[in-house]
Amino acid sequence: MPTVAADGHEPVVIGVLAHLFEERVMMMTDRNNDQADPRGAIKDPDEWVTGDEPPTAAQESYLATLAREADATLPDDLTKAEASKRIDELQAETGRGQ
Repeated sequence: MPTVAADGHEPVVIGVLAHLFEERVMMMTDRNNDQADPRGAIKDPDEWVTGDEPPTAAQESYLATLAREADATLPDDLTKAEASKRIDELQAETGRGQ
């Protein structure tokens, strides 16, 4: 009969679970100590699956702020991808986001 810990669980089972948890954490954090390249997550707006959708509320708000600062006008019918590109342009123009 296996030995049972005070909490009613078998030590072997607890040890195996602890090892699996530790292994999973290491997989998520270590990855051979290579740092993830943040540019790898950046996708060209032209490749966005949702790029043809209307801009998000956050994009519209930030675009309005940038356009005001740059004394620029914005078309009413921008897509989400176009809004992203315009944000990049206006950030360069205003010096924001540097």
